[in-house]
Amino acid sequence: MTAGLLILYTRKGCCLCEGLEQRLKSISLKSLEVPLTLKVIDIDSGLLSEDLRRNFDLRVPVMALFLKEQNRVIELPRVSPRIKERELFKWIQKTI
Repeated sequence: MTAGLLILYTRKGCCLCEGLEQRLKSISLKSLEVPLTLKVIDIDSGLLSEDLRRNFDLRVPVMALFLKEQNRVIELPRVSPRIKERELFKWIQKTI
């Protein structure tokens, strides 16, 4: 697998979303075995379809991996938004 895109679906004002976003930005996603770039999407921004927004409405934060070569997005298992940076790095490495 080549470099990928890690998408974090969030909502402004959500403390769990903001905490997970901060942790993701503090770890080196580029140093994973499969280097990742983080893209943060506010589900209320109008960038998502109404169906996706409704799907994520009560579940944010949600992480997903965009697989360019397959042109699809895979939702990742839920992780505690309070996970520490070191454990988050290990979790992402194991999950992808």
